[in-house]
Amino acid sequence: MTELNLHKIEKKILLSLVKHDKIDIEKLASITNLSLDNVRRGIEWLKYKGLLSVSVHKDSIIQLISERSNDGHPSDKPHVSDILTLPERRIVNAIKSKHQKNIKIGELAKLCSMSNIEFSVGIQNALRNGWLSKVADTLKITDNSEKLSLEETLLEKISRLKKIKLSELSDKELHGFTLLKKRPGYLKETVEKTFGISLTNEGRKVASNIKNDVEEGIGTITSEIISTGKWKNEKFTEIDVTSPVRSYAMGRTHPLTEIINEIREIFVSMGFSEIEGSTIQSCFWNFDVLFTPQDHPARDMQDTFYLSDLTDKEIDSDISDKVSHFHKTEWSYDWDIENSKQTVLRTHTTPVTIKYLSESKLSSGRIFSIGRVFRNEKMSYKHLMEFHQIEGIVIGETVNLRDLMGLQKQFYSKLGLEKVKFWPTYFPYTEPSLQSMVYIDKLGKWVELFGMGMFRPEVTQSVGILNNVLAWGGGLERIAMIRYGLDDVRELYDNKLSWLRMQPICPL
Repeated sequence: MTELNLHKIEKKILLSLVKHDKIDIEKLASITNLSLDNVRRGIEWLKYKGLLSVSVHKDSIIQLISERSNDGHPSDKPHVSDILTLPERRIVNAIKSKHQKNIKIGELAKLCSMSNIEFSVGIQNALRNGWLSKVADTLKITDNSEKLSLEETLLEKISRLKKIKLSELSDKELHGFTLLKKRPGYLKETVEKTFGISLTNEGRKVASNIKNDVEEGIGTITSEIISTGKWKNEKFTEIDVTSPVRSYAMGRTHPLTEIINEIREIFVSMGFSEIEGSTIQSCFWNFDVLFTPQDHPARDMQDTFYLSDLTDKEIDSDISDKVSHFHKTEWSYDWDIENSKQTVLRTHTTPVTIKYLSESKLSSGRIFSIGRVFRNEKMSYKHLMEFHQIEGIVIGETVNLRDLMGLQKQFYSKLGLEKVKFWPTYFPYTEPSLQSMVYIDKLGKWVELFGMGMFRPEVTQSVGILNNVLAWGGGLERIAMIRYGLDDVRELYDNKLSWLRMQPICPL
């Protein structure tokens, strides 16, 4: 650390502390002619650099609470401010105002116009102080009545000084403070912090090398400094690479989008091409072509979002005739094309895939899609009404279920999931069908992920595809939950900035 690393404010503070060690911030601001904000800022800089230390000292400060009305009569020689006259002094003054030494307690109570509690406390304290003596129900003023009590002495001192530190009180004054503390309405005690600023050994070394507190090196190189040759005779401010810098919350890609991009790269690396389609589909492509009967529970409004006043009137008659034939033959009911014209928010991405196959008439190839799908389900920790689905399709004359399982293992491996197993299951439009499970080391258990299978001939033949079609797909959010260790899928969409900013760009 050298003087060239220091700001002008820091130099002023260091030079002032050489002459005035261990001073508070206010005095330091006065000596340096800097504002309190600049002094505080400079102190933080120097403290971080290890050039000065700051000690904190706490003091209890005693002050008067507020002005109080005085119901008594001032004496000829008041000992304290009338505002602070204690009840016992007002009682004594009231007796003296009658120009007599003895008085009945009942008569004195009427004369003082105090509350019962205040009058009782005043009499007790006057007797304790030796100002009064009592015989039966008569009170008599003593020769000590002019003597100040410990409480009066302290009140008079605080009234004069406005405030006083508890640590500066004598033993007698401390006793008076203890007595007054029990009596509400007179004193308040607060804690006041003072900061002692002093140089460290390193700070003294640096300060001794400062020749002038306004001397600064060149911090910015300009064309004028270079062209005039001024730089030859000037010093340049050193750059302290260890100094803290302000942190910025930079914009970044949402973690879910990062996973989508990662999965897209995996598909491409495996030789797949991406396809896209509309989120609005007719029931024909969303259900019927996929060999889902028109009375299937998945087609109920409780499971699907239907769109009112919007129908699809451009259904290919050749395809619809084949679909009708397969439904009538295999499901044994009369298929109604009018039901197929209804439109829905797609419940999966497969209608996009099968529609693409019907238009392209691929004989072989690999395609995939990633898109939003919609289900009319109750929101919960594991279900959303809107989520992303991944789907991969492989077409070929000889591709089989073994190929599909191999592709699945390769896909999961690229996601860092090595342990995979499969078992038979059922889907309306694939046969045979399998369910995949992956083992998650962090959770210590197997987790169900994608469904998979070979498209039924009732599906592929309806759209003119004669070769085998392998398919797999599932929810992308489940992969995101595993990746980020979430127990509730809704956390992906909560938009909590604290969570979003703490996620690593490249999670392991």
